[in-house]
Amino acid sequence: MNSSTALARSITKQLIEAGITDVVLSPGSRNAPLSIALHQSEIHGLLKLHVRIDERGAAFFALGIAKASKRPVAIICTSGTAVANYHPAVLEAHHSQVPLIILSADRPARLRHTGANQTTLQDNFFGASVEYSADISDDQFDCSKAFGKLIEGPIHLNLQFDEPLLPDDDSEWLTGISRGTYSEPSFNSTAQLTIANKRGVIVIGHDRGSFSVTEISNFVRQVGWPVISEDPLSFPESITHASLLLTSGKIRKELLPEVVIVIGRTTLSRSINALVKSADHEIVVDARINSVDNKRTADQLFSEIPTVINNTEQDHGWRELWLKKSAMVNSMLPTLPTWCEENIARALAAILPARSPLFISSSRPIRDIEGFASARADIETFANRGLAGIDGNISTALGIASQRKNSVAIVGDLSFLHDMGALISIEDFNLRLVVVNNDGGGIFSTLPQNSVEGFEKIFGTPHGRDVAAIAQAMGIASTTVSTMEDFVTAISAPIKGVSVVVALVPSREKNSEILKDFYQAIDLG
Repeated sequence: MNSSTALARSITKQLIEAGITDVVLSPGSRNAPLSIALHQSEIHGLLKLHVRIDERGAAFFALGIAKASKRPVAIICTSGTAVANYHPAVLEAHHSQVPLIILSADRPARLRHTGANQTTLQDNFFGASVEYSADISDDQFDCSKAFGKLIEGPIHLNLQFDEPLLPDDDSEWLTGISRGTYSEPSFNSTAQLTIANKRGVIVIGHDRGSFSVTEISNFVRQVGWPVISEDPLSFPESITHASLLLTSGKIRKELLPEVVIVIGRTTLSRSINALVKSADHEIVVDARINSVDNKRTADQLFSEIPTVINNTEQDHGWRELWLKKSAMVNSMLPTLPTWCEENIARALAAILPARSPLFISSSRPIRDIEGFASARADIETFANRGLAGIDGNISTALGIASQRKNSVAIVGDLSFLHDMGALISIEDFNLRLVVVNNDGGGIFSTLPQNSVEGFEKIFGTPHGRDVAAIAQAMGIASTTVSTMEDFVTAISAPIKGVSVVVALVPSREKNSEILKDFYQAIDLG
């Protein structure tokens, strides 16, 4: 057996025995030995092989599978620029502690620095963005140490394949190989937190600090304070519209907490960050402070959810004050135009059936759901908040859809255009993709740079493209709606295959005015 075949089969065997069930492949020549071994393994029912042409989309697709399945996913590419196209998703996985196994094919080390075609320095290519890296030429390499680091995030194995790249034997090498079972690591917290204040607030970041909804909900009940969640669709006890009511400096003073407990990272609203910084005492609970975010500062830091020792009586007036302010904002919602981005997010969050998986794109959609959606507990939410990019959002949503019966995703028009190539490779998934089209970068119209010279060219970036027509050109069923009635009808229809609903909304400038007026009304009370 030639060396490349032996190495490819060894790595494949170890993946299977480690319980890896999904592998995402981007075709190439140098990764042929691994591609063939993986295809043979799929035929034998030992794993599922997904093929994606574009490496950037492939890595985000794998990210979505890993998020939804809570299992490591392997991604395989050829040498050269293919490896570099993995980097955005690897960074997202690193900052979110999502387990990806990067398997990059390479030329033998002797060809480096020689002018050999499609050869660059791939060893340790991702640097500090991976938890483990190895440059491998020997089929005796033991992957167990590498796989043990997946609890912390992605790992990278660079595989040196020498020619010939095709197998030179017909042996039944898969005989006797059985698929292992991957188990999520579990931890028993030994940390304790004493609650000695009555007026505190718990703030839950959208990424939840890598903890589960159940773990956080149990903690919240023990503490008994008002809860602010960047993801109101997972925590019914959270204060609805918190990010909106806190835009008022006057209200923030009324709701000034003595202590704030931040679970994960707050990445969405300046108003919530302002409240956190106003507290006398800040406590951070985040699994990443031991590695990725080891320079986090607070009065107390926990890398695990602590056991609560509560020696105070509940201040029911404190909670009632928060609920009163939330109700005030809720009563103002009818003043919004019926057809606007804020009400689209609100309607989508309310319409979704219980237990629906929802992927929420970065930029405006995730902020609109945070602020305008009503709290509920039965939606399974996903978002790429590690670095909060708009790249790879469709690919991630498709990866999630591959693990669920029916899924929904909401993205902006620029997120759609950025990753529309993901629609080229569609398997048997059921995903409804909602695209909020305001013809450009809507979030910039709500930020301070909205008045700078040349705004439209360097920030607004209008594209003038018909998003539905683009999707239809790729064979995707698409429709455009411009009224709330039509939107509700389109969203309520059964999900079958991959489809696109484009919500054609008022201008970015108009939406900025809507938000500005609403914030001013809140401040006036």
